[in-house]
Formats: sequence, structure tokens, C-alpha cells
Amino acid sequence: MSKTNQHTMQDPRTQFPPGETQHNEDQPDPALDSKLYPKANHGEDTYEGSKRLQGRKALITGGDSGIGRAVALAFAREGADVVINFLESEKEDGDTTLAMIRNVGVRGDAIIGDLRDESFCQSLADNAAEFLGGLDILVNNAGKQQFAETLDDLSTEQFTSTFETNVFGMFWLTKAAVKHMPAGASIINSTSIQSYQPSAGLLDYASTKGAITSFTKGCAKMLIKQGIRVNGVAPGPIWTPIQQSGGQPPEKVEGFGEHVPMGRPGQPAELAPVYVFLASQESSYITAEIMGVTGGEHLP
Repeated sequence: MSKTNQHTMQDPRTQFPPGETQHNEDQPDPALDSKLYPKANHGEDTYEGSKRLQGRKALITGGDSGIGRAVALAFAREGADVVINFLESEKEDGDTTLAMIRNVGVRGDAIIGDLRDESFCQSLADNAAEFLGGLDILVNNAGKQQFAETLDDLSTEQFTSTFETNVFGMFWLTKAAVKHMPAGASIINSTSIQSYQPSAGLLDYASTKGAITSFTKGCAKMLIKQGIRVNGVAPGPIWTPIQQSGGQPPEKVEGFGEHVPMGRPGQPAELAPVYVFLASQESSYITAEIMGVTGGEHLP
């Protein structure tokens, strides 16, 4: 696994080796990064900050592992104070991420709770803003993904839960957070290539990602009147615990991500710079945009 920083020129096809995902064991949902094999790279040994988010105040959902952990660590190394949110069942990973944030020397906190609860989303925004002394970056990253082979396998309970987590929680939290956000603030939503190229076995998940993509573009046009930018990031196949916890069937976990033009899955560390860019003032003329990080599986 690559140990070089993000400034070193490398062949992207081999920066992170393909094929490692063949050695895996399934985990119960929600899965933990502490049990993920092979381990994901979140930029722990590679990401170097340069004060691009100095003094900023960020709230990140799903911040315990995977993309959320990589983004939280990158934000901290860029100078932002960070609050992460995750479920009680993910506390082991969340504690690890929180320690990483605090070790950088910025202020960090964790607020545990379920985004499917509208009242919790309100309190999450309020408590994060109170701890941080304001709020100017929101990353709606938490997500639920469970593979279902056929339509009959996809229960109403799962379909509802996926929408509650991925879409309703994003809506409730965004609405609550905006009350604390000044002009110049940035909201970044995690959508997916599944929004554009849905897999049959991820019908509910892909549908929520389509909703997130549309929500992002519509919300951006609404909130720019307050000087708040809203953008999205659409990952392709990224190696995170969700893949081992029912997000993919076992036969697709083996060799996961090798079908894309780059020939390998992405690592969470490769997503973080895009979130940093969209959160920073460097992207001041960008809103209502979806940025793909897909290994070559292009967006429309």
C-alpha cells in the first residue's frame, strides 16, 4: 500500500495495488474498519495539509471509517476543527478517528446518534455548532448499502431504512445546519456513480444516490441566495467496510473494483482531496456540481 504523499507523481494504476480484496471475510452490518482486511488507506501516513481550511468548522456524518474518516483527517490536517457523527455500533472506529483528529492539534469531538431520527439531526447540528463556535462546512456522508439479488429480496423495511439514512437524514441535517452557516459556507454531499450507472442488486441504494444528486443541484440553487455553496462527490468502487457488510455479494468482493479502466478499487485517501477542494475557498465559483472519483467510469 502506497506510503508516498499526495504530491509525489506516480502511475495511478499501481499507486494502490489491485487484487488485494480477494482475501476477505464478511462482517455484520454495520462493519468496522478495525476488522476490514485488507486495510483501507485513509491518508494516515500520506496526507499532508497546507492550512487550506485554517479556522474552519466542519461537521462530518459517517465520520468513523472509510471516506468519512479520510475526509475528517484531511480537514484536520488542513486546519479545521471537526465534529464527526456515527452510530453507537461504530464507536470503536469512531474513537480511533477522533483520536486521529485530536492528535493533529485541532479541536475534535464525536456525537453519536442515528440520522433516521429528525430530532437527533436537529440536536446534532445545534450541538456541533455549539462545540465548534459556529458551523461552516457540512459533509453529508453517512450511508446505508445492502445488496439484494432480486426485487423479492428487497424488503419494504430495507428500502425505507436506506432512504431514511441516505436521503431523509441528509435533508433534516442540512435544514438544521443551514441555520448556523454564514455566507461562504460549503455543503458537500456524498452521492455515487450508482446515481448514473445503477447496479441491479443495489436498487434502493442507487435510487437514494439519484435523489442525493438531484437534491444537491436543487439545494445549491436555493442556498446560493444565502452565499452557501452545495456540491457533491460521486465515488466509484472505493474499498471501505460497507463492501464487506452486505454492500456487495461475496463473489463481487473478490476482485472488487478491478472492472474500472484504472483496474483497481479506490482508497478513501484518494477521495479526501476532492472534499478539501470543495470545502475550501479555492472552489469559490463551483456550486451545484457533482465531482466523480471513479477510476475512469465517467459520469454523464
